[in-house]
Amino acid sequence: MTTFQNLLVEIEDFIATLTINRPEKMNALNRQTLEELEQFLEQVKKDEQVRGVLLTGAGNKAFVAGADLKEIQNLDEEGAIAFARFGQALFSKIENFPKPIIALVNGYALGGGCELAMACHFRLASENARFGQPEINLGIIPGYGGTQRLPRLVGKGRALELLLTGDMIDAQEALRMGLVNHVTPPERLMDEGKKILRKITVKGAIAVASILQAVHSGLEQSIEKAMEIEALHFGRVCNTEDKAEGIQAFFEKRQPQFKGR
Repeated sequence: MTTFQNLLVEIEDFIATLTINRPEKMNALNRQTLEELEQFLEQVKKDEQVRGVLLTGAGNKAFVAGADLKEIQNLDEEGAIAFARFGQALFSKIENFPKPIIALVNGYALGGGCELAMACHFRLASENARFGQPEINLGIIPGYGGTQRLPRLVGKGRALELLLTGDMIDAQEALRMGLVNHVTPPERLMDEGKKILRKITVKGAIAVASILQAVHSGLEQSIEKAMEIEALHFGRVCNTEDKAEGIQAFFEKRQPQFKGR
């Protein structure tokens, strides 16, 4: 695994813990950090010793407090479009990643940080977490998918209120909205994330990837098209050693030993 300047990576028991490490900047996303994140994804995608990722921020104040405003300040229209497209493409890679990526939101997740968390497959938040898309307060709008993922997660009306007011919400409100799956005390956030991810990493890797792909691909399709997507993935997993092992283990009343474990 590459040594990064703005990312910390630890791999243990098939779980990679990825920490955005710019605490002096509230872990703000600058271009270098995004490029390193892209490199990390490419390496982990091929690494058989990693079957899931926990993504968090350094320190106890911020998950990611936003994009680096110094890089936005002097953008013209053409540069801003390119800026947005780069971040959107990267966050789409996270959303489409074949291994689960869980955001552990340990403080402020604002602007690009909220967008990064939303691109992950689901989110856990500490009790001190705060979420928001405050771009409107700067005379701009989200550029890394915030106007699209937020309404898909919490509904159009709630999303528009947050986007148009720039207001922050706390962890409990995020839980009520469906933006996060669980809220924990700060000191238990990492352990809870590992507990959930360990339940997933012992499953068949092909089935895990197929569920991620089927849900994402089918979500915006008609029910008929989505069912066809599911059928194709079902056919694929039924033609694997994992299926044979899983069913045989069920009949033998033992834990399955899926490929790669």
